[in-house]
Amino acid sequence: MGKRQFKAESKRLLDLMINSIYTNKEIFLRELISNASDAIDKVYYRALTDENISFNPGNYFIKVTPDKEKRTLTVSDSGIGMTKEELEDNLGVIARSGSLAFKKETELTDGYDIIGQFGVGFYSAFMVADTVTVISKALGSEEVFKWESKGPEGYTIDACEKESVGTDIIIKIKENSEEENYDQFLDEYRLRSLIKKYSDFIRYPIKMDFKSSRLKVGSEDEYEDYVEERTINSMVPIWRKNKNELTPEDYENFYVEKRFGFDKPIKYIHISVAGAVSYNAILFIPEKTPFDYYTREYEKGLELYSNGVLIMNKCPELLPDYFSFVKGTIDSEDLSLNISREMLQHDRQLKIIAKNLKTKIKNELQSLMSNEREKYETFYNSFGKQLKYGVYENFGSDKDVLQDLLLFYSSTEEKPVTLDEYISRMPEEQKFIYYAAGETNERIAKMPQTELIADKGYEILYFTDDVDEFAIKMLMNYKDKEFKSVSGGDLGIDEEKEEAVEDKAENQDLFTYMKDLLKDKVKDVRASKRLKSHPVCLSNEGEISIEMEKILNTMPMDQDIKADKVLEINTKHQIFESLKDAYENNKEKLSLYTSLLYNQALLIEGLPVEDPVEFTNNMCELMK
Repeated sequence: MGKRQFKAESKRLLDLMINSIYTNKEIFLRELISNASDAIDKVYYRALTDENISFNPGNYFIKVTPDKEKRTLTVSDSGIGMTKEELEDNLGVIARSGSLAFKKETELTDGYDIIGQFGVGFYSAFMVADTVTVISKALGSEEVFKWESKGPEGYTIDACEKESVGTDIIIKIKENSEEENYDQFLDEYRLRSLIKKYSDFIRYPIKMDFKSSRLKVGSEDEYEDYVEERTINSMVPIWRKNKNELTPEDYENFYVEKRFGFDKPIKYIHISVAGAVSYNAILFIPEKTPFDYYTREYEKGLELYSNGVLIMNKCPELLPDYFSFVKGTIDSEDLSLNISREMLQHDRQLKIIAKNLKTKIKNELQSLMSNEREKYETFYNSFGKQLKYGVYENFGSDKDVLQDLLLFYSSTEEKPVTLDEYISRMPEEQKFIYYAAGETNERIAKMPQTELIADKGYEILYFTDDVDEFAIKMLMNYKDKEFKSVSGGDLGIDEEKEEAVEDKAENQDLFTYMKDLLKDKVKDVRASKRLKSHPVCLSNEGEISIEMEKILNTMPMDQDIKADKVLEINTKHQIFESLKDAYENNKEKLSLYTSLLYNQALLIEGLPVEDPVEFTNNMCELMK
C-alpha cells in the first residue's frame, strides 16, 4: 500500500513533538508502556459487557525487548489490539486519542482508569527512532496490519502476520550523535532502570529477558547460557495497599528503595483521600539533615504520580518551604496534565492537595511532640531552623501554623521547651516572655544582662540560631504575652524603674561626661538595674539588637548596620567608686577607665574591640 500523508496540522504537531514538546527523551518508554497498559485495560472493559470474553489479569503483560544487533527496541502488549481503521484513526491523526474516546464511551468509574488522554505519547518514540513500526492484531479479528513511519513525511499501512492478539511497537533506534547517546536505550540495565523509575506501578507485569548462565547437569565446571524472563515492575504501589497489611519495615524499605535518604525516617504518614480531589500519599519525616539541605542546591518536592505513572520527580508546589524536609510520594487520578504529561495544565487540584498536606504534616508533628518528645527533639535538632525560617518568611503569614512547633532551650528547665510550656510556668506577676540571644547556651548563661531576670526566678529562653530573634520579632507575642530581650532597654519590671531614675539624676554629670568621651560609639551611658555582680554591660534600644547587628553584618550586602547601644554601669559595684573619684580628681584616668569598660562590654558581647593596640596599651597603663 502506498505512503499516506499525515494531515497538515498533525505533521506540524509531530515535528514540534520530536523537537520540543518533551524535555527529556527517556520518557518515550514511559509513554509506550502507558499506552500498552491502556490496551490491556480495554480488554477488561470489553469483558464487562461481552460474556464471550473472559479477563484474567494473570494472562496479560507488557514486554520490553532490546536487540543491539538489529538496533531495535520492541514494546509488546497482549491488549486489545487495533484494526486497520483504528491504526488509521489513532496513529494517522495525531492528538486524536483512542484512549480518551474509549474513556468517554465507557464512562469509567471503577478505578481502572485509562491513563492515556491526548494520544500524543506514542509519537514521543520519534525522538529516539529513525523508524517506528506498529504490528497489531485486534481482539476478535484474524487480520493483522502493520503501520510504519519514518516521521513527519508520512506513513504506510500494510497487511502483516502476527499470531497473538495485541500490539508490537518496534523502534529502530537512532545512531549516536555528538550530543546524544542513543545506545542507552538498547542497554538492558538502563531500560530496567527507566521502567523502575517511571512505570514501576503500572498494574500489569512489565517483562524483560535476561541472559544468565547455569552449571550443566553432571558437570563441575561447564556452564550454559539461558534466557530468564523477569518481571521488572512492582505493579501494586505501597500507597494503594491497606495500612493494616503493612509493617513499619515495609515503609522503611520503601524509603530506602526510593533513596529518600540514608537515614531512618522518624515518622511516616500514609494518607488516602477520596473527595473533590482523590489521592494517595506516603510521606516521611527524616531523622537527619541532608548534606545540602540549607544550601541553594537543595531541591524540595514530592514524587508526583498520575494513576501510577511518574509525572514529576520533585513537585515543589506540594510543600511549603518550611516543610521542605518532607519526602514522599503522591498519586492522584484527578490531575489535569498538559499534552506531554510532563507538567500540570493548571494547579487547582495541586493547591487542594497541598493545603491538605500542610495541615496533615503540622498535625503529625504536633502529635510527635506530644507523644514521642525525644523523637521530636531529634527531628527538631535537624530541621527546627527551617520552621523558624517559616515563621519569619512572607511577613509572618504562617506564624500561626508554626508557633506551637517551636522549641527553645530554657534557663530553668535546662532542656528545650515549647512556648506553651513556658507560659504555663510563668509567675502571676510576670508580664513578658524573656529571651537572651548568643552563640551558645553556655555563653548566654554567663551573660551579665541575665542577672536581674534570673534573680527574680523568671525563666529565660536561649536563642542560638541566627534566625531566632528575627522570627520572634515577627511573632511579636504568644498568647497575648509579649517577648522581651534581657538586653533590651526596658525589661518591664516596675519596681526597678524608680531606682533607675534616682541613680540617673544623682550621677547624670558623670554619665554625660563618659558618653561624650565615647562619642558616637554609644547612644547613652546610664546606671544599670539589670546587673547584680558584673560591673558593666551593653544593652540596646530600638528594633535592632546587638546580636542582630552581628548577624546582619556577616551577610554579603556591604551594609554597616548598628544597634543603638547603651553602656550600663553597675552603681553597686566597687568600680563605680573609682569612676566617681576619677571624675572628681583625675579626668585623664576617667578617660582610661571609660575606654576599658566599653571594650570590656564589647568582649562580653562577642564584638570585636575596635582598636586592640589602644586596648592593650590602656591595660598596661592601668597596671603601672
